[in-house]
Amino acid sequence: MNARLLASVTFLLLSCGACLAAPAPPAPAEASSAAARLRDSALAGTQAFEFVRSLTTEVGPRSAGSPGDAAAVAWATAKLEALGFANVHAEKVTVPHWERGRNEGAILAPWPQRVALTALGGSAATPPSGLDAEVVGVATLDDLKKLDPGKAKGKIVFVWNRMERFRDGSGYRTAVAVRGTGAAEAAKLGAVGLLIRSVGTDSNRLPHTGSMQLDKGVPPVPAAAISGPDSDVLEQELRSGQAVRFHLDLETKTFPDAESANVIGEIPGRGAPGEIVLLGGHLDSWDLGTGAIDDGAGCAIVVEAARRIGRLPEGERPRRTIRVVLFANEEFGLSGAKAYALAHEKELPSHVLAGEADFGSGRVYRVGTRIAPSALPAFKTLAEVVAPLGIEIDPANDAEGGADISPLAPAGVPVVSFDQDGTTYFDVHHSANDTADKIDPKDLDQAVAAWSALIYSVAASDVKLGPAPAPKEPE
Repeated sequence: MNARLLASVTFLLLSCGACLAAPAPPAPAEASSAAARLRDSALAGTQAFEFVRSLTTEVGPRSAGSPGDAAAVAWATAKLEALGFANVHAEKVTVPHWERGRNEGAILAPWPQRVALTALGGSAATPPSGLDAEVVGVATLDDLKKLDPGKAKGKIVFVWNRMERFRDGSGYRTAVAVRGTGAAEAAKLGAVGLLIRSVGTDSNRLPHTGSMQLDKGVPPVPAAAISGPDSDVLEQELRSGQAVRFHLDLETKTFPDAESANVIGEIPGRGAPGEIVLLGGHLDSWDLGTGAIDDGAGCAIVVEAARRIGRLPEGERPRRTIRVVLFANEEFGLSGAKAYALAHEKELPSHVLAGEADFGSGRVYRVGTRIAPSALPAFKTLAEVVAPLGIEIDPANDAEGGADISPLAPAGVPVVSFDQDGTTYFDVHHSANDTADKIDPKDLDQAVAAWSALIYSVAASDVKLGPAPAPKEPE
């Protein structure tokens, strides 16, 4: 046999061997059938609620940098390994570490009453004996910005803006602005503290916390959220026209930055393992509750969806890799999301789709995208599998995909949003009421059905969805 013929035979043998090692991906009809089975079997029951129960019981609160955070990383790593994920590992992330201690408050005059409040994340502490000062009230953040410094200096500013309830949670975008920048604006005016009406839609005396921002060069002031019913009382006392005095006592502490991690596991693709479909949730939570809906439920949805796809028969496994990322520190600055984007920068062009579950445990009613406009017809065909779940496709093509997905935008990574019913989400979000009993397991199963069916359809296909257009500028 001459050298040229030998080389040709060798090439053919190697090619056949490669074909045997990498079976062809499922045909479109087979993929559609597998996606439908994933959808229907999830409706019959999943392990998603058990995931949340385990996380909230065995770990509990897990604010960034805390012992609970470290315990969550260890728990999640072991859990993904036990569930059969491949390439399970933790990628180190540096996170801030702030903790609350004693948080108390009371109206001193004209009519004394104790109130339920909690420090905002990142708040400065009051003096050890607390802070007594007169209160000046305004309705909105814009009113605070326009307030005469002479009226605010040496006083505690109270902003009583109410959050509106909507299915899509859109009232949060408007109401949360004062939590983010109110303390800095009050400090610029010479105020000694900030109180805000709790950013939530409930009527419980369980205030909602959340992160706040500090401006460089502006000394931070103590800042707290007051429960809705207590905010009503404080507002009425201010409307009486009499001088209102308040006692604020916040024991908080800021520690040096700490080490946490993004926890990652994969369902490797059979035909194109280098093409990645990213499913995200965030592992951290606030300290008041146990982080069941924010974001234990989201982590459960994406982990269970991927796990179920990974259990399909070999011939139906998707051609693309499904990567689950449980992000560190979403609540206090997206540390994990930024670290992932940096660590995987060279790999981002191979991310064919990304989405995060971070809106509780409600049923999915709509799917949104931000993908290449030319890919919309193909995506809509793939998404037909979720129509029996009562899910519509948002035609706007301007989805955000989730906070932890946002650092991927400069690379043009296509995104998907599974919009869940958030009518009651902000009743418990960031509060002591965020516990597993608030979850309806059947609603969680429906979300798993939606994620598993549609994500499988994308991962089993060769449809190109990117590059995505740039996201809209925030309002």
